[in-house]
Amino acid sequence: MKEQIRENINDPEKLEQLYRDNKNAFESSFPDIYPEVMEFELARFWKVRLDFGKTAALPGKMALTDIFVLLAACLFAGFLIKIPDFFTLNMAPEFFYAKNAGLIVFSGLVIFMVGTNRINDRRWLLLTSGFFLLTTLYVNLALPASESDSVILAYMHLPLLLWFVYGMVYIGFDLKDPVKRIDFIRYNGDLAILMAVLVISGGILTGLTIGLFGAIGLSIEEFYMKNIVVVGAVSVPVVATFITRSYPAMTNKIAPVIASIFSPLVLLSAVVYLAAMAFSGKNPYQDREFLLIFNLMLVGVMAVIVFSIAESSGSGKRKFNDAVLFALSVVTVIIDLIALSAIFYRLGTFGITPNRLAVLGTNLLILGNLILIIKDLYQVNFRNTRISAVEMTIARFLPVYMAWIFFVVFFFPLIFGMQ
Repeated sequence: MKEQIRENINDPEKLEQLYRDNKNAFESSFPDIYPEVMEFELARFWKVRLDFGKTAALPGKMALTDIFVLLAACLFAGFLIKIPDFFTLNMAPEFFYAKNAGLIVFSGLVIFMVGTNRINDRRWLLLTSGFFLLTTLYVNLALPASESDSVILAYMHLPLLLWFVYGMVYIGFDLKDPVKRIDFIRYNGDLAILMAVLVISGGILTGLTIGLFGAIGLSIEEFYMKNIVVVGAVSVPVVATFITRSYPAMTNKIAPVIASIFSPLVLLSAVVYLAAMAFSGKNPYQDREFLLIFNLMLVGVMAVIVFSIAESSGSGKRKFNDAVLFALSVVTVIIDLIALSAIFYRLGTFGITPNRLAVLGTNLLILGNLILIIKDLYQVNFRNTRISAVEMTIARFLPVYMAWIFFVVFFFPLIFGMQ
């Protein structure tokens, strides 16, 4: 069936006949070959037709039950964030939040997504629940509240690992379809925009509320900050997700525009930064803090490339955007190579540490991903290949990042110790 679909991807009548002759075979085969044929309009039509009603790709107005799920997810996340106030713990509150911040936020998001997507596959639900439970026990019981580099790295990487797990929930555990992974990345771009808007709006509301009560002689600042603001902060991702799914047309129009504007500005900033670094006398070989900032810049620019490709892929005229992304990717490779040379220098001079090994692994992964992206973007700019090829490269590389983050979270403390 796969070969028949591939051969007749431009023949609507033949595709319809194949579908009517054997619907089950057609529906199971089409997702496997879709990445190869997605540049064809007819393939995209069949993608929408087969997915309609099965995924969150085409959400409509949410039902009343979804609003209840929203409230339940927010209340659950709010309860978790208030645990230090409700119970006596054997650790300081700052260590509790360092250990559990990612678990709190993504627990609410997973509950909301499972409830609104009506996910009822018991195997995947048990695996997801089991992973969250085991991770909670791991970070709270196995990992000590210490300042060990390996333990701190585990805390820092855990939210990223939970992001990947949440991504699997978001795509309905359809791990074979790379297109859904791009949908998830696109959703994260929309989510970031809406979260920024909600945070700004919440800040204005907080100032007005405290000011109004203060005007009548009531000081509610401490109560408001400890309860309303804290619970609201962990609810923002869930509420923003609710908005993106309820009103997709709104975010779908904003995000591509921001991506188109932001990418050239980031390219300009990166080029100017490299030029300024050459004349500043600073270098990442001797200055540890400068190397850290340099790597943060690298990760940030890489994120901009990924989100810009995902967000602007559906726009019309994009020759300029494609050229900018190609140039930005080349500049980012230069940044990565400088960072890698500095890391290898520090490894040879000062020896292996958890921090240096973690940064080295991350930079090598980014370099490999960037080389593949540049290869595809070259084809897009000079060989008239569709941008969807770049999307597939990004989607297929995501599990590699996940495997590395999993290794850092669960194996670094064992290899390098926890004290």
